[in-house]
Amino acid sequence: MSTHAEELELFRDTVVRFFKDNVEPHYEKWERDGILPKELYLKMGEAGLLCVDQPEEYGGIGAPFAFSCAVVEEAARMGFLALASNLTVHSDIAAPYILHLGTEAQKKKYLPKMASGECIGAIGMTEPGAGSDLQGIKTSATLDGDHYVINGSKTFITNGQHAGVVVLATKTDPKAGAKGTTLFTVDTSLPGFKRGRNLDKAGLHSADTSELFFDNLRISKDEVLGRIGGGFGHLIDELPRERLVLAVSAVAHAQGALEKTIEYVTQRKAFGQTIASFQNTRFVLAGCKTDIEVHRAYVEKCTQLYADGKMDVPTAAMIKLATTEMEGRVTDACLQLFGGYGYMTEYAISRYWADARIQRIYGGTSEIMKEVIARSLVGR
Repeated sequence: MSTHAEELELFRDTVVRFFKDNVEPHYEKWERDGILPKELYLKMGEAGLLCVDQPEEYGGIGAPFAFSCAVVEEAARMGFLALASNLTVHSDIAAPYILHLGTEAQKKKYLPKMASGECIGAIGMTEPGAGSDLQGIKTSATLDGDHYVINGSKTFITNGQHAGVVVLATKTDPKAGAKGTTLFTVDTSLPGFKRGRNLDKAGLHSADTSELFFDNLRISKDEVLGRIGGGFGHLIDELPRERLVLAVSAVAHAQGALEKTIEYVTQRKAFGQTIASFQNTRFVLAGCKTDIEVHRAYVEKCTQLYADGKMDVPTAAMIKLATTEMEGRVTDACLQLFGGYGYMTEYAISRYWADARIQRIYGGTSEIMKEVIARSLVGR
């Protein structure tokens, strides 16, 4: 085993121990509460589990990308997909936007506090009237001297209740289409920012998901993230990592569901024998295992492509489409093997199943992924 692989396995062991000690005993309560405590982020920051591939000068540990994946992977495998979702947005989406596009002042202002857990990151893209069609956003940013005045609203925002910084997509030129979109780093302590309610969801209960409102929020021109009018292009550039990390969590989540199911069917008896002894059970498990491993191999290939700077948008769409659809198949098949008990919330498999459903929607729906892939083949 190479030194890198050994270090990654040691790091993974650290992640698992942290989750067993600091998440597992409390997760059911957090699911009922509908939110993770802020203190958890501080603990994760102290343990070096946030923004781990961020450079040390900005508070990270400068580890390879695979180490950041390992945190999300283990959270998902252990059945904490709500946590994995929040961490993905914080460490693998919001922080990289600021790292890749921010000025030195923006990086120093936000990134060290994101790595420590003091400042939680969110992405403000989706609006009540604009989901997959980001060119249709209405939130406006109007220049007024040395400031922009922001008005509008966002919805379905992961980390919305706790966010200290929001990477916000706005329209600075409504007549310019995609070229009129500009990103900002919005400090949520600014006057004019308001959080809406924590939204109720079918799954991912402890992942706070919120409405955000901007009412004449004045923000310095220094908080423009990247190029004025370049927002849509920046979104396209950053999507591959987002979709790849979702794929990583999908494979790990399916693996966790399979592990829970194997444990159940080898103990549960029917007609005088374990459920695992029935051919149907054995064939379902074999199919799930094969599905997972085939997709894991593709994820490993794509992870290396991303690490080498060679991950393109169509490939990211393919890996996201394939793995999340697989995750849905596997979690559904696993729940079926539990019979009626699988539908009871006291059995973890019900949460695996319910949580998996959103993965085919956020980060770009399966239908949008197919369109992205098709355009790369035959154009528009």
